[in-house]
Amino acid sequence: MWNKIATYIIRYRLLWVALVLVSTVFMAYEASKIELSYNFARILPSNDPVEKEYQDFRKLFGEDGSVMVIGWQDPQLFEINKFRDWCKLSQQIKETEGIKNVLSLANVYKIARNDSLTRFDFSPVIRDIPNTQAEADSIKKEIANLPIYEGLVLNSKTNATLIVITFNDKELNSKRRLTIVDDIEKMSETFATKYNTDLHYSGMPYIRTVNMKKISGEMELFMGLAVFVTLLILWAFFRSFRLTLLSIIVVLIGVVFSVGILHLFNYKITALTGLIPPLLIVIGVPNCVFLINKYQAELVSHNNKDEALREMIRQIGLSTFLANMTTAIGFGVFYFTNSILLVEFGVVAAISVMVTYVLCLVLLPITLHYMSTPKPRHLKHLEGKWAFGFLRMVNNLVHNRRKEIYIAMVVLIVVSAFGMTKIKTIGYVVDDLPKKDVVYTDLRFFEKNFNGVLPFEVMINTQQPNGVFADQARTLYKIKALQNEMAKFPEFSKPVSIVEASKFLYQGYRGGDAKYYALPGVLELNKMAPYLQSQQGAAKQLTSFLNEDKSVTRVSFQMADVGSERIKELMGRIRPKVDSIFSPEKYKVGLTGHSLVFLKSNDYLLSNLYESLLIAIVLIAIVGMALFRSIPIILLSKLPCLIPLALTAGIMGYFDIYFKPTTILIFSITFGIASDGTVYFLTRYREELYKKGLTPSKAVTASIFGTGLSMIYTAVILFCGFSIFAASSFGGTAAMGVMVSITLLVAMCTNLILLPALLLSIAKRQGKNVKPS
Repeated sequence: MWNKIATYIIRYRLLWVALVLVSTVFMAYEASKIELSYNFARILPSNDPVEKEYQDFRKLFGEDGSVMVIGWQDPQLFEINKFRDWCKLSQQIKETEGIKNVLSLANVYKIARNDSLTRFDFSPVIRDIPNTQAEADSIKKEIANLPIYEGLVLNSKTNATLIVITFNDKELNSKRRLTIVDDIEKMSETFATKYNTDLHYSGMPYIRTVNMKKISGEMELFMGLAVFVTLLILWAFFRSFRLTLLSIIVVLIGVVFSVGILHLFNYKITALTGLIPPLLIVIGVPNCVFLINKYQAELVSHNNKDEALREMIRQIGLSTFLANMTTAIGFGVFYFTNSILLVEFGVVAAISVMVTYVLCLVLLPITLHYMSTPKPRHLKHLEGKWAFGFLRMVNNLVHNRRKEIYIAMVVLIVVSAFGMTKIKTIGYVVDDLPKKDVVYTDLRFFEKNFNGVLPFEVMINTQQPNGVFADQARTLYKIKALQNEMAKFPEFSKPVSIVEASKFLYQGYRGGDAKYYALPGVLELNKMAPYLQSQQGAAKQLTSFLNEDKSVTRVSFQMADVGSERIKELMGRIRPKVDSIFSPEKYKVGLTGHSLVFLKSNDYLLSNLYESLLIAIVLIAIVGMALFRSIPIILLSKLPCLIPLALTAGIMGYFDIYFKPTTILIFSITFGIASDGTVYFLTRYREELYKKGLTPSKAVTASIFGTGLSMIYTAVILFCGFSIFAASSFGGTAAMGVMVSITLLVAMCTNLILLPALLLSIAKRQGKNVKPS
């Protein structure tokens, strides 16, 4: 079959070139329309109970992660000039297109009881920006008499204050969000510069915007680094500008296809799909190395260009096809996770790997056909004196030191297994950022002064119309009891709820004295009821806490970024308290919000690591069946790929590198890529053993020297290529780059040392000759 493929590629070369050219132009057009994703990344599948509960909450009350905050700490908050400019800043932000609401010291409200109209009147504390210090001091005193704002926009103990900015949902998930955040920062920095003070920014819109900018910038950085590094290595190997440029151009065409495929599938650039282009460069170049090395080796053998090209396709075509198939499987298994984020990444990466393989197989022979025969200096790298010295040592170890090899592997496995027991599955919302990054330090400011800014919601369904106020407002008192329990946890901020609103209303009902900021008794609530009927007054203000028939209400908290492990502990303590207050027989109470979804996402990714890795092992084993109909060989050939993974997991344990979305990707991806070396070696061994009739000993030796040089080249390219991700400002991506580099380097050693040793041991058990030649 591969003889026919080789003939068709060379014979119809102009047709293939035209086809590639047309399809590349089409894919480039599609790629030009690709967009960044501005939606919050959804890891959980849509049918997951936690995700469904979160989506139900959003349908009733809207996006919970729509609030950006600006923090300022100064003992002289109410100094007239500073306070005037702070008020002006709040007004400027509120007038910005795309902003739904702004809450700050500049626009807090007070309530007055209106007996003539039987309603509550809401009026701003600040009608006009103060002009004198006496006016500012008066405002300070008036705000101090409104306890509802303590802990929400003001911390009087630490002299810290907030501007709480709510985005419109439409702008929140669009490109416009980036512009809005930029505009807000510019306005704010004018204030900060004028008074030589620091302002702090956080909230999900801000964090998402900063991360998206970093992702966009790093995608370009990684592309540039990937091209530079591979160019440098290819030049060092081939010493040929033409071959180096040819390899890069072919792989870059594959990159164009990958971005085009993204758009054709109606996907966008996310934190994961943004990694595909540089990954393809790193993964695609080894195809070029194996094909060109074989072509040049055949030229040295018989100096017939067309025959060398046919032999290149015939002998390397199958092994590179199977190798790319295993790599594609490593990506493709993410399809089975049902997570939108991982499915998009896995599907596009898998297809792109195979497309790049086809491009290499078609374009390289055709281009080499038209290129002149390489000069002797371009073939010197085939001698590879340093590499062949290493391969001779490997061959000696495999034939004469198998016992020592197995002992070393056992020790490595034991050490790795101990390290694996130390691995922690902990994720933080901003843990991918360096501890000195401004996003990280600003988040800590808000945690210190306001207990955090990450959304945590309690959704209470009474399961009956007007259930929130029915039965003498029993639900309100239960909510108060819940809030009292939550107040015992320092990780949570002061809540915003129907209870806090009722306390605020009661304070207004009793004349505005702060001592009446409390949830009144049933009789007092009944007296207040007529004042709540007007849609122009208090009733309108309560709609954000209630659904239409008043059967469902929410209690909104902000919480610190305590990490997934601590959240799990907190939920283990909070859930029983919730169930003891709200009987599960009468109430349906959901704990949701970004923090809970994040926790479940981490657990979900961990469980899917095992699942996807198992699927990858099974599928790659099936690919192995194409080479050998031997169960022992298939099973034992997985060891050279699994041991590097175990070592990587051990290193993660020893160096406190946590399992999280980016680091979890390491295992399925590297297992697929590491299996490439196994495929290359087994393909060559099979050919030497069955087609050439060599003994197992000679077949192993021929395979070591036949594939070793290309495997070393490939390992160097992959090691240096994945190392570029260490330049990422995201800790997880940097860790992924380093860990994958180490894993693939170790995989080269296990494929060149352990795999042939295992093959000889199996042959010896079968009674075949395994003595060195």
